[in-house]
Amino acid sequence: MRLTFDIIDEQTARYILTWRYEPPYDFYNSDSEKLESALATLLNPENCYYSIWDESRAVIGYCCFGNDAQVPGGCYSQEALDVGMELRPDRTGKGQGTQIIQAVIVFARQNSQASKLRVTIAAFNQRALRAWQKAGFEIDNEFVKAADRQRFFILMGYFV
Repeated sequence: MRLTFDIIDEQTARYILTWRYEPPYDFYNSDSEKLESALATLLNPENCYYSIWDESRAVIGYCCFGNDAQVPGGCYSQEALDVGMELRPDRTGKGQGTQIIQAVIVFARQNSQASKLRVTIAAFNQRALRAWQKAGFEIDNEFVKAADRQRFFILMGYFV
């Protein structure tokens, strides 16, 4: 699978905000009442959002790098580049996650000076946890987000 990354544009961001996941993954659904705020977040250059495209130029996901990939309440004192990633709902659970994660890692390595990557994943999301662990990431920390009592794992990965 050959993937390309582009800085997210408004049309792609609006498309992404329409994605709907089945429970329990509906946790990732965008709140329609906060659509403009979510759109502003995706389009803010400081948040480093990129769309991920497959060979047929279909958007299959997106990723971001930096502070917007962090979840409030986590311990992010160790130096690392934070990465967030989401796949289009019909692309999840198909065994492609690790391959897409590897492409994100290569992209991050080519575009940053970081020696470590860090990802924060909701504890219920066992598919994502398995995929990131298959990609070589290890659980470093866990915490509960005060706002919704959701438990999260922070995983670390190192560039070789």
